[in-house]
Amino acid sequence: MYAGRHYTLKEVLVWTWSDMATFAVIACVPMGLSLAGVPLPSVPWAIVAVVGTALAFVTGFKSNAAYGRLWEARKIWGSIVNASRSFAVHLREYVGDRDDGVVRAAVQRHIAWLTALRFQLRQKRPWESQVVAANRRYREAFYEIPEDSLDIVAEIRARVSSEEWEVVGDVRNRAVTLLGLHARMLRRLAAEGVISEYRHVDLARYVTDFIDLQGKCERIKNFPYPRQYATLNRLFVWMYICAIPFAVASELQKHEDGWFWLTVPLTVVVAWVFHTMDKIGSVSENPFEGSPNDVPITQLSRLIEIDLLEIAGDKVLPAPLGPKRHILL
Repeated sequence: MYAGRHYTLKEVLVWTWSDMATFAVIACVPMGLSLAGVPLPSVPWAIVAVVGTALAFVTGFKSNAAYGRLWEARKIWGSIVNASRSFAVHLREYVGDRDDGVVRAAVQRHIAWLTALRFQLRQKRPWESQVVAANRRYREAFYEIPEDSLDIVAEIRARVSSEEWEVVGDVRNRAVTLLGLHARMLRRLAAEGVISEYRHVDLARYVTDFIDLQGKCERIKNFPYPRQYATLNRLFVWMYICAIPFAVASELQKHEDGWFWLTVPLTVVVAWVFHTMDKIGSVSENPFEGSPNDVPITQLSRLIEIDLLEIAGDKVLPAPLGPKRHILL
């Protein structure tokens, strides 16, 4: 999540300079043909304007759909924050003064679940945008995805007992398995009479909620914005960009006062606007991959960790994760 007031000019240029260079090359085509004496095809500006209006609607639809996915993901993680706090508070109150590490172990296990979940959500998918050269170049210049440099095995093993690691270590979906260990702990507490049946049901409801919230995250992660819409929108944008310089050149050729050279800068500006709007939609489609516009799941996980450790009675707490270059991940 970008936490600054606005992106700087340097950041925008790092992200889009290669696109602008491509637009400039395309814009030079009609000028080169004209200098070579080749008659330029006449492209009426009115037709380009109508197509541009239609393209703006299509691009807007894509941006709205992408923002919907982003906002849904943010609401899901807001629910994870609230449910995690409630689970820890109720467990502590229901267990009471029993001092055998039940609450502390549950808190550590829950932090391990958050760790496993965010690592699963950071896994790369073929349709995601972070593999694109411009996005990779921006990431290398301004920030680093924390999960890329961390070892998930070490992160989880530090939170669970050796017996629990034997259960979690070799499974495919470690996050769900950790929630299963939550359920097993609650069953044991009920069997030992530490919590009543009512309290067992109440706490088990939180485990069900966590499973549901994880499934919602996985739905967004594993089901992309429909590729047919994304592909056609990208094709329409590039067709439009290729038509713009000929329309601009046709209009400027009507004037005999030497304005033909404006074909290049005018084409670059118009093409940049349409292409960048489409690009913004593309980088907002997948809110967990680790772009500056994504849900900051690493920062939210640390926030939950601090709250839960404090609920468990820890005095030494990890520091909150602040933005680096205005970027929260």
